[in-house]
Amino acid sequence: MTKGILMPDYILESSWEVCNKVGGIYTVLSTRAKTLQDLMKDRIVFIGPDCWGEKECPYFNEDKSLFAEWKDEAMKDGLKVKTGRWNVPGSPIAILVDFSPYYEKKDEIYTWLWENYQVDSLHAYGDYDEASMFSYAAALVVESFYKRYLDEGKKVIYHGNEWMTGLGLLYINKVLPQVGTIFTTHATSIGRSIAGNNKPLYDYLFAYNGDQMSCELNMQSKHSIEKQTALHVDCFTTVSDITANECKELLDKPVDVVLPNGFDNSFVPKGATFTKKRKAARKRLLDVANALLGTDLDDNTLIVSTSGRYEFRNKGVDVYIEAMNRLLRDRDLKKKVLAFIEVPGWVGEPRADLVERLNSGKKYDTPLEVPEITHWLHNMSHDNVLGMLKFLDMHNRVEDNVKLIFLPCYLTGDDGVLNMPYYDLVLGNDLCIYPSYYEPWGYTPLEAIAFKVPCITTDLAGFGLWANSVKGSESEIEDGVKVIHRTDYNYSEVADTIKDTVAHFSGMTEAEVKKCRANAEKLSKKALWTEFIEYYKKAYDMAIRKAEERKNPPPAPPEGRGA
Repeated sequence: MTKGILMPDYILESSWEVCNKVGGIYTVLSTRAKTLQDLMKDRIVFIGPDCWGEKECPYFNEDKSLFAEWKDEAMKDGLKVKTGRWNVPGSPIAILVDFSPYYEKKDEIYTWLWENYQVDSLHAYGDYDEASMFSYAAALVVESFYKRYLDEGKKVIYHGNEWMTGLGLLYINKVLPQVGTIFTTHATSIGRSIAGNNKPLYDYLFAYNGDQMSCELNMQSKHSIEKQTALHVDCFTTVSDITANECKELLDKPVDVVLPNGFDNSFVPKGATFTKKRKAARKRLLDVANALLGTDLDDNTLIVSTSGRYEFRNKGVDVYIEAMNRLLRDRDLKKKVLAFIEVPGWVGEPRADLVERLNSGKKYDTPLEVPEITHWLHNMSHDNVLGMLKFLDMHNRVEDNVKLIFLPCYLTGDDGVLNMPYYDLVLGNDLCIYPSYYEPWGYTPLEAIAFKVPCITTDLAGFGLWANSVKGSESEIEDGVKVIHRTDYNYSEVADTIKDTVAHFSGMTEAEVKKCRANAEKLSKKALWTEFIEYYKKAYDMAIRKAEERKNPPPAPPEGRGA
């Protein structure tokens, strides 16, 4: 343990994505869980929303005997919880709370929030109420659990992730001052909104006023809770230097500690299993492409992909398509390219004609209608990806050396076409491309290199900046990660650099590719949670020390001896 650093006796940590797989924070928490379990053994307790009711949650193994007496007590107070373990490596304790009863007290809760912290909930819409009621319920779990099992003799941390846990952190701050509070914003709501609304974020960051922009973009309530939480917790954190700068400018509060996101490589298969899975993934991707396109692409095809949330500009999906379009005419391209876009859209159903072809096992020499997509969408005529492909006249023609396919569904293994989970598919790639414009950290490139897949990212992603800092200069594809310099205005140069990097990679020898893959894996080992947990220890230490000061305030100076 790090010398002189205070460690908590108990950590209670909440997020909307505990046992609820909806985005990247699920990956952050679920991969970090094992490292914390090894450190704290069942003294780390995760709190998530009970979104499942009577249905079984696939990410949660209920254990009714766990904290049974407390549960009964809590129930008498109207607090309905399920106890069990999160179904991830380390199997940490998880508590799921039913937050629906608190909607009827919503106005009362928001009034309390305004009176104590001047949080503006008047302009709330969308998921604000849902998140706030969960946040409040999670805080009641912390309060009730603390009173049953813990006391002032214990060093206790409550750690909340994203604005969705802000209300609860402020509640604990007020009613349990002996508990140290940590707030992690993984991306500021206002920064994401500025970028998502096609406004230049970086060149003008110093000039933006967060409060003013929140009014302009109708984000007042989310911004307000995020800002007040940042100002009042014991330790305010974010995931990268790039987002730390954003917090300072838009939330008017510098972060106390940067907590970079690590990875747990127990997810990565080893040895012969890895080789077998890589082979299976490539075969499946090629089979689906050949059935859709009526082609006979073989294993010598260069398979590339981008993936993540469907944020067309923020995640760089637009510049990825542009780069693939330019690659169509690139004379330096040495192999055929099969490019996938793996972002969940408003998906309807798997294409029956494609499934029929796949099930037949036959080979086809004519493409299906609309050979750019594997599943029908509810909004085919208004989808950004399909719209851009149409605009660029990219229709996967027979003569095209670059074929681009949109996989618009969550890859959980049951999508009806691929039927393989994301982690089983990602290792089938030769190259992954994530040219993000707005990316506080960037899990997808870290996952890619952990699976020995070299990748392309940008220095507007926290991960890209980190990769550059490890190398001490701009990281190149030979290092396992190509980091492209990206600004508010150099979209075209980024597209060209992606095109050139893919073309260059297509001409690399087998030995060069092998070395590149080895370097990718080597870099990923420097981003394991066992390395990055040290940053968390700093945050825990800071929050504990502030809580200890509240428990034992310094004695007042004797009368008459003031300054």
